Amino acid sequence: MDPTQRTIIHLDLDTFFVSVERLQNSSLIGKPIVIGGTSDRGVVASCSYEARKFGVSSAMPMKLARSLCNDAIVIRGDMEAYSKYSKAVTEIIAEEAPLFEKASIDEHYIDITGMDRFFGSLQWSRELRQKIMKHSGLPISFGLSINKTVSKIATGEAKPNGELYVPKQIVQPFMFPLSIRKIPMIGNKTYQLLRSMGIVTIETLSKIPPEMMEKVMGRNGIIIWKKANGIDPTPVTPYSERKSISTERTFERDTIDVVRLNELLISMVEKIAFELRSKQRLTACVTVKVRYSNFDTHTLQKHIPYSSFDHELIPLALELFNRLYNRRMLVRLIGVRFTHLVPGVQQLNLFEDTTEMTNLYMAMDRIRNRYGRKAVGRAISFDRAPTKF
Repeated sequence: MDPTQRTIIHLDLDTFFVSVERLQNSSLIGKPIVIGGTSDRGVVASCSYEARKFGVSSAMPMKLARSLCNDAIVIRGDMEAYSKYSKAVTEIIAEEAPLFEKASIDEHYIDITGMDRFFGSLQWSRELRQKIMKHSGLPISFGLSINKTVSKIATGEAKPNGELYVPKQIVQPFMFPLSIRKIPMIGNKTYQLLRSMGIVTIETLSKIPPEMMEKVMGRNGIIIWKKANGIDPTPVTPYSERKSISTERTFERDTIDVVRLNELLISMVEKIAFELRSKQRLTACVTVKVRYSNFDTHTLQKHIPYSSFDHELIPLALELFNRLYNRRMLVRLIGVRFTHLVPGVQQLNLFEDTTEMTNLYMAMDRIRNRYGRKAVGRAISFDRAPTKF
């Protein structure tokens, strides 16, 4: 299949957290809403369009947000509710779409290449959007074009609560006048670097020699240059709840040392939670497995709000193990698995009143990335003494 002949939809739930809050409390409609830590030391996780008019934006200190918008209604986030609605929207898409990718808690890509033979792609996209809004009650926008990059940019231009179709023949006229900020994967540092080179619009960026982009930015420079020219062969990756991250331990000698089993489970969760964050994934389901000395194997799982934090996942794993290990038999193996994974950066921290926990995780992960996974961790996760299991 020629990658330039694809038909890709990008769907994005508008101000998702805010929309969920308004769905649960209609008195919030039309008012400036800020979601995040409710104290002055908190951080903005999301805000309504009404609040954005005053200059409020995500990741902004709550104290600054309050000063910019005195009338803002500040709400602490509810990840459990957001996870529920995210899953509900995914289920609707799964019923209709031939191939879709859950790109984050509030974004999806759908590949409907070839469906024009049966009915119009634009009409199909509109009907899906209407179904999502009807069944979820949430506003959603979409962009429809030839690849993931152009479709995502189109969605951004369609917001709020809109739709935009960009056929192949007008991709460049559509993209070229826009700011380079509109290109996915251009963050603040990359933006400032490109601006220092005198590059403001996508058109200017598209005309920079690719060799120069590679020299300045390495391999990412070529990728960004291609995106500026409307080129993106990245496939829509099929979404599967079966995708998982897991680890397990088989003991040399079967054991009944429950204290040590709990300690080991903590270490295992730390290990795969770090892997989860390294891959920029969130999990919505924790499973614990126990295999006894007679080879009987039992598992127990629990669905949770999306997370990748040790301090939230460890208690869940311990709870499942304590519920599961009720036969008091010798244990041959224990394991833990995270499933229902979605791409995303952890946002739960932004609902808290301080950022210390986030900073702690970032610092620990930097140490692990540099010196190895075992360079830092909870004291309980390190061996007390050599123990053969």
